[in-house]
Amino acid sequence: MAFVPKHNVGNETDTLEGQFLVAMPSVVGEPFARSVVYICAHSEEGAMGIVLNRVAPNMKIPDLLVQLEIIPESERIRLPPKVEHIPVIIGGPVETSRGFVLHSPDFYLAQSTLPIEDSVYLTATVDILRAIAQGQGPERAVLALGYAGWQPGQLETEIQANGWLNCKADADLIFNTPLELRYDVALRQIGIEPAMLSLEPGHA
Repeated sequence: MAFVPKHNVGNETDTLEGQFLVAMPSVVGEPFARSVVYICAHSEEGAMGIVLNRVAPNMKIPDLLVQLEIIPESERIRLPPKVEHIPVIIGGPVETSRGFVLHSPDFYLAQSTLPIEDSVYLTATVDILRAIAQGQGPERAVLALGYAGWQPGQLETEIQANGWLNCKADADLIFNTPLELRYDVALRQIGIEPAMLSLEPGHA
C-alpha cells in the first residue's frame, strides 16, 4: 500500500489524521499488541500510520547514516551530539526498509514534507537525514522504519469491532515520552487506567 493522499473522509470530523490509535487487549501479536499508532493519513482510500512504541533493536541514527553512505565512518565522531538521541522505532510492517521521520515543524522540504498537524510533520526522503547529519535538521524528531497501512474501510471496521480506541494526538508523547510508557500514557489521555482494561466485549 502506498502513501494515502492527504484529504479527508467526507468532512473534517470523519478523518483520524493527527490522532492516536491505542490498541485494545483484543489486539494480539506483533506489531500491534499494546501499540500506540499515530495516524498520518486517512481517506476513503485507506489509512497510514506510524507505530510509536516499538523500539528498533540495536539501531542508532549514526549507524543508519553510515549504512546509507550519508557520512563515512570516520565522520561519526563529528555528528551533532543530539543525533545520538533521536529514537529509531519500528513504525509498522509495511516497507520496513524505508525511513519515515516524524518531526517538529521547524524543518520543511517542499514536495517532500507532509504537515500532519501544527506540531507534527512527516518527511520520508533521505534529504532529512542529510540535514540531521549536518546539524540542520528539526529540533525534535523520531525515525520510524516502516509504517502501518489499512485498506479502504479496514480501519473503520477494526474500530467498530472494538479493536482500537482513538484520541487527539499529543506531540509531547511522540517526541518526549519514553517508549515503554507511551501505551499507558495514551490510555490515560483517553481517561482509562491501564489496569482497568479487560478482554470483555463492549465499547468505550
